[in-house]
Amino acid sequence: MEIVYSPRCLEYQQIGHPESPARLRIASVYLRGLGFGFLEPQPATDEDLLLVHTPEHIRRVEAGNFYDPDSPAYPNIDFYARLSVGGAILAQERRGFSLMRPPGHHAGPHFLGGFCYYNNIAVAVRRSGLKTLIVDIDAHHGNGTEAIFLGDERVVYVSLHHGYNYPGTGLTSRDNCLNYPLMPRCGPQVYLDTLKRALDEARGLGPFEQLAVSVGFDSYKDDPLASLGLEVETYRDIGKILGSLKVPTFAILEGGYVPEIIGPAVEAFIAGLREGGALIGPGPREPKG
Repeated sequence: MEIVYSPRCLEYQQIGHPESPARLRIASVYLRGLGFGFLEPQPATDEDLLLVHTPEHIRRVEAGNFYDPDSPAYPNIDFYARLSVGGAILAQERRGFSLMRPPGHHAGPHFLGGFCYYNNIAVAVRRSGLKTLIVDIDAHHGNGTEAIFLGDERVVYVSLHHGYNYPGTGLTSRDNCLNYPLMPRCGPQVYLDTLKRALDEARGLGPFEQLAVSVGFDSYKDDPLASLGLEVETYRDIGKILGSLKVPTFAILEGGYVPEIIGPAVEAFIAGLREGGALIGPGPREPKG
């Protein structure tokens, strides 16, 4: 599975903000050292963004004409957000993993929030035109993704998330959006059992032509924002369960705020997908010598 990444996404930051460039800088160095192939994306176009966002929303982000304490109007944020969407598009095309920021699953058709400006995975899915199962394993509910796809017959959205945390949505399932709120620090066994149950329910709404995964590592045991008590090795188990669907698969990074574990967690997740039988792009190259 190739890594989609651009060092340009490291250029913006706010001192003290948890969504800092350190988490991607450290992870990219780690994954390059393992021999993963890297692909560089191009920014998404208006045509891409209009697949899920209103023109008014796009113009507001372009102009920085908004206020959100979690999602600041950084200089040039429209470019960085479009580049992150472009990463998701390229990941979908290549069955890869987009290691980009800002994340996207809290951005809806006409709103931003939760560090998100445009909805990366939603644009990639809608642009593909394929019947898609989206599984969101970020520890926060993807309220933006749900708002975009609620009632869409070509998408089923599944979210496992901390039930008592931002944004306070996703407490019940609605139509094609299957929500599984969890207790804080529930631990690996509860999480994996719930994921299996969620996929069993989702299969009844299939079959699916692709799997898209919103991968957040804020469910890690030491994450400061939304821990669900998971270990790094749990992400391998998650990948294996998702890989058992054996459909074309791509993934994009959402949250995760312990920078040192992002690279190992991506490695574990991709290894699990491969072990489970997911149809993904090429893995790490063999070391020379």
